[in-house]
Amino acid sequence: MEEVNQTTVTEFVLAGLAENPELQLPLLLIFLGVYLVTVVGNLGMIILILVSSQLHTPMYYLLSSLSLIDCCQSTVITPKMLVNFVTQKNVIPYPECIAQFYFFCVFTVAECHMLAAMAYDRYVAISNPLLYKVTMSYQVCFWMIAGVYGMGLLSATVHTVFLLKVFFCKANIIKHYFCDLSPLLELSCSSTFINEVLALSFSAFNIILPVMTILSSYIFIIVSIFHIQSTGGRSKAFSTCSSHIFAVVVFYGSLAFMYLQPSTFNSPGQGKLSSVFYTIVVPMLNPMIYSLRNKDVKVALKILLENISFYLTKNSFS
Repeated sequence: MEEVNQTTVTEFVLAGLAENPELQLPLLLIFLGVYLVTVVGNLGMIILILVSSQLHTPMYYLLSSLSLIDCCQSTVITPKMLVNFVTQKNVIPYPECIAQFYFFCVFTVAECHMLAAMAYDRYVAISNPLLYKVTMSYQVCFWMIAGVYGMGLLSATVHTVFLLKVFFCKANIIKHYFCDLSPLLELSCSSTFINEVLALSFSAFNIILPVMTILSSYIFIIVSIFHIQSTGGRSKAFSTCSSHIFAVVVFYGSLAFMYLQPSTFNSPGQGKLSSVFYTIVVPMLNPMIYSLRNKDVKVALKILLENISFYLTKNSFS
């Protein structure tokens, strides 16, 4: 009789961002607009870097990789969330939920380490400009990017393997807008001690290690900037790093608030608000931050638009 009562959950229901029906349409329009801006901005950045020879440097290869991560991360989360705004009951099958969590974990961890890799690249460029091409060669850049994705795949695989061992038999309503780890573990009928230890350990590693790398890089960068004699040189160095610093503060701030604390201290409302920042807002902001404050990107975009305009004008008269 006990085996009959313990029915395995085959699907979950995503509660979404807000339960108030009056908010559904405004939220749908807002996040649809945000998603479109995210996709266009990040894909545009990738295409611009690919077609502009002046941007074929390690710094911009890392930036294009960050844009790819942001675009993929947003695509894993946002479309399913948008469906929740137009359906009364947003059902997600168990396999799809696990897959969503897996890819979300891959790209979130990858972004943590990608921001650290970009900080190291800025350190080399400012502290050792004469050795930049040697230190940050294309081979080194390739292995850095491979390592970033490797860390994401490793973390996601470990989390998912142990998540598959968790038994779900009762409630199936996830108090979130996507299949995140903490809301899933709250529905478990079995022990989640190992999952919580792994979550805290991997979160600490994937947040603290990159943050320490970023802080160390910027300490050396600041020391190097103070050794620059010209005011213009200092200003250029600071402007090169300011966009990256802003992206780091927003991303890691929301991520640390979400994961570097026990689940008992993190309310569903706080978790949703924090998650919105690093899953939806940050992927939209990053292309704007790096394009609006980057002279090379502005010049490359201007040249590309002029070439497109010239090509269209030429074809219209031919």
